[in-house]
Parts: sequence; C-alpha cells; structure tokens
Amino acid sequence: MRGSGSWKGSLIGIGFRLRRTAKSVRHTFLLAALFLLLNRANCGRAAHAAQIQSPDGLVEFRLFQRESRLTYAITFKNKPVIEASPLIVLLDGVDLTESVEFGEVKRSARRETYPWRGIHSQATNHCNGATIALTHTKSKTRYTLEVRAFDDAVTFRHLIPGDEKTRVPDEATKFIVPPGSTVWHHDLEGHYEAVHAKSDVAQISAGEWVAPPMTFKLPEGAGYAAITEARLVNNSGMALQADGRRAFSVGLGHKQPPSYPFRLRYSNDVERVSAPAGISGTITSPWRVVMIGADLNALVNSDVVHNLCPPPDPKLFPSGIHTDWIKPGRAVWKYLDGGANTFEEMKEFSRWAGELGFEYHVIEGFWSRWTDEQIKDLVDYSRQRGVGLWFWKHSRQLRTADAREEFFGKLHELGVVGAKIDFFDHEHKEIIDLYQELLREAAKYRIMVNFHGANKPTGELRTWPNELIREGVRGMEASRLRERARHNTTLPFTRYLAGHGDYTPVHFGARRGDTTWAHQVATAAIFNEPLLTYGAHPTNLLNNPCLPMIKSIPLVWDQTVVLPVSEIGELAAFARRSGDTWFLAVLNGPSARTIQVPLSFLGRGEHRAMVIRDHKTDPAAVQIENTTARRSDALAIELSSGGGFIARFTRN
Repeated sequence: MRGSGSWKGSLIGIGFRLRRTAKSVRHTFLLAALFLLLNRANCGRAAHAAQIQSPDGLVEFRLFQRESRLTYAITFKNKPVIEASPLIVLLDGVDLTESVEFGEVKRSARRETYPWRGIHSQATNHCNGATIALTHTKSKTRYTLEVRAFDDAVTFRHLIPGDEKTRVPDEATKFIVPPGSTVWHHDLEGHYEAVHAKSDVAQISAGEWVAPPMTFKLPEGAGYAAITEARLVNNSGMALQADGRRAFSVGLGHKQPPSYPFRLRYSNDVERVSAPAGISGTITSPWRVVMIGADLNALVNSDVVHNLCPPPDPKLFPSGIHTDWIKPGRAVWKYLDGGANTFEEMKEFSRWAGELGFEYHVIEGFWSRWTDEQIKDLVDYSRQRGVGLWFWKHSRQLRTADAREEFFGKLHELGVVGAKIDFFDHEHKEIIDLYQELLREAAKYRIMVNFHGANKPTGELRTWPNELIREGVRGMEASRLRERARHNTTLPFTRYLAGHGDYTPVHFGARRGDTTWAHQVATAAIFNEPLLTYGAHPTNLLNNPCLPMIKSIPLVWDQTVVLPVSEIGELAAFARRSGDTWFLAVLNGPSARTIQVPLSFLGRGEHRAMVIRDHKTDPAAVQIENTTARRSDALAIELSSGGGFIARFTRN
C-alpha cells in the first residue's frame, strides 16, 4: 500500500509482482496463500480500492479504507496536495462511509472542447474517471462514488439511489492540507463578500469557517491548489470548517452560521435554514473540487468547475452560450458615484452609455415607481442609442412561481433585457433551488440575469448561459474598504477561480482606497466580468484621460496568460488576447516595486502600443504613452504602492 505503511498493502504488492512473474506451480500456490491471508485480514486495513490518474499522469486520486473509514488522498507530481482524509457521507443520520464493501470499479475517459466566455474562448474537458460501487455493511445501503482526475484538478461526488421518499443527506468530508501550506481564506459573516486573510495552515483556528474557493500554496514550491464545489443543484451549498489541525470539513448550508446580511434581512427565517434539507429520489451531491497547478496560470485557466456541469438545453438556448439574445456588455450604473434617482436622470445615463459605446444601463429598484408608459419610453430612448436596460429586484419578491412569471413576463413585454436580482445571502437548499427557478423562468422570457447578494458560482454559466454574472465578492459597493490594493491582488487567485464576479470596478474617487487611477483601470481588464458594470459615474469616465483605453477593454477573452511575476496579495499581472489585440494589465499590492515584463506573448511583427502608467507623484493621475513594441522587447514597469499598469498592443 504505497505511502500508507500498511502491511496488507505490501502483501498486495508482493502478490501482484508474483502474478506477473510466476513461472512455476510453487509461485501459484504462494500467490493463492497470500490472497487467502488478505481476505482474512482486518478490513480496516484494506488496500487502495481505486487509483485514478490524470491524463498526463501527474495528478492522482487514491481511495482506500483506513481503520474501517473510507479515505482518500490526492497527489501532484507524487507530492501531497490533500493528505489521507476521511470521506464522510451521512443519510438520515447514518454514516455510510464507516465500514464499506467495494464493488465494481468502472473506468472512463472523456475529451471534449466547447465554446466559453471569460478567461478564454474555448474550454477543454479532458479527464480520466471512475465510478466506484460501495455498500454500507450495516445498513446495506448501496451507493456510488464518482471520481474524475484532470491535469489540473481532482473532483468527486456521491450518488445515493432512492424513490420519492424524502431523506436527509449530510456530509462532513475532510480536506487535510499539507503542513507548511499558506492559505488565503475569509469567513462567512459577510456571506461571500469579505476580505481574505493570509495564514499558515496551522494558524487557522478550530471552528473557523472558510468560504470557498479556499486557495493554498503548497510547501517547497510544489504548486498551488484551491478547494471549491461544482454543479450545486438540488442541494445545499458547501463551506469549510477548520479543526485547527490542518483539516477542513464540509459544512452544508444548514450548519453554516447565517451571515450578517441574512440575519439583517431574514431574521425570521434563521431557524428554518438551520434545519437540514430533505431530498426525494436519487441524491446527487455537488462535485467536491480540488484545483491543482504548478503555478497561478494553471489555476486561473482551469475549466474544471464548468466542465462538471451539463451543457445548456438547446430548446432554451439553441446556440448555447452564443444564443443571440445573450450578449456580454459594459454597463453604466447610478449608485456609487452620484446622480439623482429620477426618470429624467436615467435618460441621461442611457445617453451617456451611448456616448461611451456601452451596451447596457443597470437601474436600481426605483424603476418600480414608473408607469409602463415611462418604462417603454426609456426602453425606446435607450435602444436608439444601442443601450439595453437591466432592472433590479429583491429576491424575496420572487419566491413563488406566479411572481416569477409576472416579473419576467413584464420585463419581456416592456423590452427590458436583464434582471439584477438581489439579497439571497445563504446557501440552504431552498435558496439554491430558487436560483434554478429564476434562471429557468428568465430563459423562458429571454431575460439575462445578474445575481447579487449571492454565493460563489459553481459552473451554472455552462447550463444557464443567461446568467451573465453574479456578485459573491466584496467589490466597489464596500465604501469602507480602504485597503483595496492587497484585496484586488488576491481576488484573481481566490474568488475568481470559481467564475465570474460582479465587482463593479473602476472608480476615480475616494472609494478607490489605497489604489491609483491606473490600478483602477487595470481591474476592468483582470477581473472576470462578462457584464462589466462600471462603478464610476459615466461623465467621470467620459472626462478621464484613460477613456480611449476604457472603451477598448474587452469583456471576454480568447486567451489569458498569468505572468510568472504574479504573487497572491502582492501582484497580479495578466496578458490577455482578444482577436489579434493583446492587453497587459498589472495590479500592484501595497508595496511599491519595479518589474520587468518580457513581451514574448505578442505575435510577430510590430505593434502599436497605448500605455497607461502610474503618475510618479499623484495617485489620481496617469502617464499615457503611445509607442511601438515587438515580442523581443521587455517593459520596465514602475509601480506605486497600490499602483497599476495597462497597455494595449495592436498589430500594425
């Protein structure tokens, strides 16, 4: 039993070697005797039930029993990513992973590509998998564990067959992180809107909650990993709870402490969401995901979360993610940077959106005070300027099928293209179910969706491409957040690993905290936002010297390269391509520095370059250069504390 110290595993190894080399009857009898001894051995010391390797052979998942407990381990390049950790699955209070019998292991492999939006334009789904039949010896409950190993991840989930009888599942699977790992983490008090702390894994206190994705740097240069979940459907969401000894246990929604925003808005519902959820029929857990990479580029470019979700229904989305009424775009928004909540002012915002060349205008809840005639007037006025409208709605007002039908039907009839739905603030199954119902009803009426006050994404975009974005991030709305430099250089490697996030970036006033103007503009090119809602007042965008750059920043990318100089919480440097045009965007943390960036990512030939740098003495100003560049060049970039940089390279 490789790496476990099990004498029984050693016997298995001897047995298999004998089987391969047996050339005599004596060896055959010896082999039979060894396996007889094995069968009489304590089942708590069983050898690997299954080993699944990634297509490139560098990532490995091992499943076995340890002291009668179903246990797994994950390695990358033969070094631990998750140490031997218990799998704990419960059904109606019965632990189904304590003393199990292994059945058939069915192997599989898949290789596919499909169109994508965000980090790159084509996703790759390439993995080896196994479905492992298990039987709980005491209750005789049969179920399966499904495992997939990718070159950049390991994922697993359990499936428990059942009829229409309601049963209550639970889970407490552990992830034991190697000693010496550095972890970036935040708790659940703000739901998914918080600032990450950086800790040695041994310093995270027992009982502390962690919101996924939880990113950690492995010791001795072994790489990076992040724990999250995918395909969260008909179940409660997962958070992680530390035990103070490097282990992090799955805690489903009912166990998670209700966040401050939930307690504020739904105080009468706390008791209900603190009860475990019942499920009828087959119970299929969300995928537990461990992303793995030698560097940050591998993590950022991983497709694993959406790979685990089914493709969209062609009846609702005939062209999938490219269905004609689903269009990424940039938006103006009256909320963070001044303006009146009046009908006349919103006409002005739509006019300014048109001047900017932006595709959308997001309007908060005061739209409900207008008549249908006013709304149609604004829709027509905006449409003439190439601008579509999004309307805000409180999720509490959409809890019934009739309410959803009425709301989305009205938006469709009036010509409103999108809905910004707010205040979920919890991950209990009843709220996860609501997301699904909202996406389904919105698709029926060809409405795009932006979820706010939301949990982390789990790949929903693949199944529901009308979800253009969701929040689940501490963004520009957080007016008291002053230390944005470290926060912004952490997010691309933590929260954004799960998928798109509505930060509402770019602000030139006090909300930018300890960051510079150049840093603010660069966030629009680094954060993954297919609906890119700018925080700044549109006139502040129109009057800013960075306007030509702002107007040219794409929403989705054909290629993304995270440059080696990047370091979580210190520096985020991305080279991103849209068509033949490359952008180089850099966010600096709180320490000033100068970096050298080779332009080897550029194509052949000479490129025209527009370059925006930090002003040497004024954080509320920039230096702009227009020059030329080739792939053989390197840029020296001097970054202020909280500084930034952005350049656009267009082939001549």
